[in-house]
Amino acid sequence: MFPEFRGLITKLKTEDSHFARLFDKHNELDHKIKAMEAGVERTASVEIENLKKEKLRLKDDDTRSCARQTARPDPIFGSP
Repeated sequence: MFPEFRGLITKLKTEDSHFARLFDKHNELDHKIKAMEAGVERTASVEIENLKKEKLRLKDDDTRSCARQTARPDPIFGSP
């Protein structure tokens, strides 16, 4: 996730506990979704879609955190 922010993500994961929780939750959802889609876990497609939406929300939050740290405009809403 976010190869352009790899160094910053490493820094934020150690310095910002909120960011670290969001990042870890995103990765957890990613693994769960992949397992569900591969048939390892049985589930309804609605549940997979809901998890994907939650994962995307977490990714948006992580992206905003990275953008704030680099003084870039918010990639979602356009403001820093």
